Amino acid sequence: MDYNAPMTDAAQPLPHFSDVAAAAQRIACVAVRTPLVESPLLSELSGGRVFLKLEILQRTGSFKFRGAYNRLVQLDASERKRGVVAFSSGNHAQGVAAAAALLNMPATIVMPSDAPRVKMENTKALGATIVPFDRVRESREEIAARIAAEKGAVLVPAFDDFHIVAGQGTAGLEIAADAKAQGAALDAVLVPCSGGGLTAGIALALSEMSPRTRVIAVEPQGFDGTGLSLGAGTRVTAKAKELSIADSLMAPSPGIVPFAILSQCKAGAVAVSDDALMRAVAYGVRNLKLVIEPGGSAALAALLAVAFDAKGKTIALVLSGGNIDPETLQRCLDV
Repeated sequence: MDYNAPMTDAAQPLPHFSDVAAAAQRIACVAVRTPLVESPLLSELSGGRVFLKLEILQRTGSFKFRGAYNRLVQLDASERKRGVVAFSSGNHAQGVAAAAALLNMPATIVMPSDAPRVKMENTKALGATIVPFDRVRESREEIAARIAAEKGAVLVPAFDDFHIVAGQGTAGLEIAADAKAQGAALDAVLVPCSGGGLTAGIALALSEMSPRTRVIAVEPQGFDGTGLSLGAGTRVTAKAKELSIADSLMAPSPGIVPFAILSQCKAGAVAVSDDALMRAVAYGVRNLKLVIEPGGSAALAALLAVAFDAKGKTIALVLSGGNIDPETLQRCLDV
């Protein structure tokens, strides 16, 4: 990768590998170093060698804590006093709320009124102030920007941010190190993808530590903006006709920073149906004994639905989140 001029189309700087390494040091004392475990069951099923990166065990139940803490811990005393504002359907909300609580700063989160109840309740329990909105008729970006301006608070994006991407990339450092320790040369890492922060961060980490490994973004059908953008060579917007069951994967297009990194890393992308996502959640519970939310199961869904053919390959699937309502879990089990 060429980072001699690390700028995006909006003149935003891109993180380097060294920024991911620095983020790992910042979050080491508070984040969980989640395990990379081999799954004999999935290996036999797919004809490959399959590992699972269990970000469902991360603090707040998803990878989002990594980037949130890396962003917030770098705020100065004045910024911490004024607090932070974020918008999220739940996992970024919880990550920001948890990081803010640890750093003793106020947090306001703009959340869709139809966000999963468990995510709403957990965010509130962490001490954040929740501002609900209608995701169909209102703009979360505009609401969050207004609140941030009124409070003089720092706006913390979910994925389109230098420090957020660097923080998420720490999961990639762990994947590379743990795969090597287990004698595995990874051909691919499949990552659930919305705006691309996690996917880009992992791609950035692997570009240095395991350059032969290809990163594959996995998106819901209709919200496959990253795949469409990578194919077009420029950022484009997916036009979904209805919402996905994967509430955490509904960004219509990748962020500027993530897209620039994914393009340079020559990442790939596949899309999966809601039916495949629900079946993956059910498979996780019944066969893997793991509780995964629909968005967090996207990589597993791609394997099970053969949207990605793992035969003869060594791969890692990132299980990115496990925050699921009992009602949604039951709906998946009933498929």
